Amino acid sequence: MASKTLKVTLERDAGGQTAFDVPAYESQTVLDVVSWIQQNADPTLSYRFACRVGMCGSCAMMVNGVPRWTCRTHISRVLDGDKVTIGPLRNLPVIKDLAVDMDPFFDKWVAAEGVHHGSLTRDDPIAPVDATSSERTEANAGIECINCSVCYAACDTVAGNPDYLGPAALQRAWTLLNDAKDDGRAAILDAVSGRGGCHNCHSMGSCTAYCPNELDPMSAIAGLKRETAKSFFIRGR
Repeated sequence: MASKTLKVTLERDAGGQTAFDVPAYESQTVLDVVSWIQQNADPTLSYRFACRVGMCGSCAMMVNGVPRWTCRTHISRVLDGDKVTIGPLRNLPVIKDLAVDMDPFFDKWVAAEGVHHGSLTRDDPIAPVDATSSERTEANAGIECINCSVCYAACDTVAGNPDYLGPAALQRAWTLLNDAKDDGRAAILDAVSGRGGCHNCHSMGSCTAYCPNELDPMSAIAGLKRETAKSFFIRGR
């Protein structure tokens, strides 16, 4: 049984706020709170979720101004007294209420050449990969990114520069740059060294601080800065 009531404020797509009294339960997550509102108080509320167990990242929202996976955030951790404010991820267009348009995020992922550049066919033997090499270690460090866009929402550089590719896209570029199976080194370096590329990063570290999977996009971006600088002097571009 609920023993107390939570004061929940939702930041809606039109820039307004709506307040709800939500019963508090043991082991209640932020996603549970949002679901209760949609099921019991406002059936028009739009939000996005899928797995509910911290695997897909689709339930990411701003909670008291911080981007979080709401399914893995217990409400008791984020309450200010008995109050909490929940809103859509920042730095992305809002479709409705708490649901944002992810297209700009993925467009930048592609613009950073975050796609595999193959050079072999299915008829070629599988290329060996040294799992202990420093390059493979760097590639593995970012491979668990699930593109939830929490780092993108946390990034103040994205907020101030819409052209900036963002930490997730640049981390993906760094992963492929270190992947022995990828043949797109020149294309990747050109993509991340141009307008909106890695050199726009101010190294504030919000991307690393808020990544739910404990990845380190800031270090990946620093690696891209080093490699693009080397490429400039070696290739003259």
